[in-house]
Amino acid sequence: MIYKTAFKWTFVLAFLSIFQSYGQQKVFEGNPDTAFEKARELAFNNQRRQAQDTLLFILTKYPDYHDIRSFLASTYSWDGDYKKAKTEFSYILGKDPQRKTDWIAAINNELWADTPFSALELAENALKYFPSDAEILYLKARAQENSNNPEEAVTTLNLILGQNSNDQKALDYKKKLTNTLSYNSIGIKSSVDFYSKIFDPMQYYTLNYGRQTKYGSIVAKMNFSRRFNDNGVQVEVDMYPKITKGLYAYVNLGFSNSYLYPDVRYGAELYKSLPKSFEVSLGFRALKYETTTTIYTGSVGWYTGNSYWSFRPYLTPGDSGTSKSGVINYRKYRSDADNYFSVSLGMGFSPEFERFSLEGNEETIIDLQSQKLNVGYYFTSSNKQNAWGTQFGVTHQEISFNQGNYFWIYSIGLNWELKFR
Repeated sequence: MIYKTAFKWTFVLAFLSIFQSYGQQKVFEGNPDTAFEKARELAFNNQRRQAQDTLLFILTKYPDYHDIRSFLASTYSWDGDYKKAKTEFSYILGKDPQRKTDWIAAINNELWADTPFSALELAENALKYFPSDAEILYLKARAQENSNNPEEAVTTLNLILGQNSNDQKALDYKKKLTNTLSYNSIGIKSSVDFYSKIFDPMQYYTLNYGRQTKYGSIVAKMNFSRRFNDNGVQVEVDMYPKITKGLYAYVNLGFSNSYLYPDVRYGAELYKSLPKSFEVSLGFRALKYETTTTIYTGSVGWYTGNSYWSFRPYLTPGDSGTSKSGVINYRKYRSDADNYFSVSLGMGFSPEFERFSLEGNEETIIDLQSQKLNVGYYFTSSNKQNAWGTQFGVTHQEISFNQGNYFWIYSIGLNWELKFR
C-alpha cells in the first residue's frame, strides 16, 4: 500500500514538473509547419481559442511567418474580433504588400465590421499594388455603396466590365445598384372581389407615384373603387422617413368625399431593427366616418436566410369591447427583395382593409368574424426596372346584416411598377 502511494505521488510530481516547464516556455521550440497544421485542425473543429493560443505561440519564434499570422487574423475575423484581425492584417501588409489574398481578407474584415470608409481606404491602397484587379475593385464598389455612394460604386463596377463585359458578378451587382438609384417609380394596381352571394363583384384600382429621397421614400396614391354599384375616389400619401440607422417610421394621410372611403384616414408606425435579424414596430391607424375608429397595430418580423416571417395584430377598441384580429405572413425571396413568393393567413376582421364602409355601422362591422388566405407571386424584368405581381385570395366573411351566416369572397389582383431615374 505504501509502495503504491509513493509511486502515485512520484508520478503526479513528475507530471506537474513537466507542465510547469512547458508553461514557463516563452518562445516556441518545435516544427512550425506541424504545429500550424494542428492549429488549423483545432480551428476547424470549433476549438478556436486553443488554435489562436497555438498560433500566437508559434509567432513568438517566427513573427514573419505570414501564413500563420494571416490565418490567426482570419480566426479573429470569424469570431467578430475585427480590431484584433485588423492589427494582424496591418502587420502582414506592412511587411509584404504583395499578398493579394491578405488585402482582400483585410477589406472584407472592415466591411464585416461595418467600417466602410476604412474598407475603402484599404481598397485604394491595394489597387496601388494590384491595379485594375477585378476582385479588389468589386470590394471597393461594396465599400462605396456602404458609404452611401452608390453612384461611385457603379463607376467602379464599370471599370471591371470595361475589362470583362461578361463578368457576371459585376453585372448582377450593377443591376442591383441601378435599381437602387432609380429614384422614381410609377405603378398601377388592380383587383376584383367575387362574392358567393348577395353582392356584385367589387373593383379596386390604385395609381401611384413614388420617389426615393435621402430622407426616405414618399408615395402618392389615387385609389378608385366601384362597389355597391357606386364609384369612389380617395387620395393618399405614404411616407417612410429615416430617423437613424435601424430606425424608420411610416406615416399615412388620406382624404375622400365618397362614402366608400373614410372622410379622413391617418396613421403612423415606428420600425426598429433588432439583433438576430428581427424587426419590431408599433403604431396606429385612424379612420374618420361619422365617428373616428382607431386601430392599434404593430408587428414582429424575422429574416432567416431567404425567408421572412411576420405577425401583425390589430386591436380596435369599441363600446362593446376590443375587436382583435391578426395576420401571419411568410415570404420566400429569390434574387432580391422584389422577387418573392408570399402567403398570409388572417383571422378576425380589421377595418384597415376597407371592403365595407363603416359609416354608421362601426360597432357591427368591427365585430364581424373572418378567416382569410392570400398567396402572391412577385417578379421583375432582367434589368430590374419593371416589376409585376399577381395575388389570389379567399376570405370566409360573416355577413354584417345577417350575423352568424357567411359568404365567400374570391380575390384576384395584378400590379405593375416602372422604376426610372
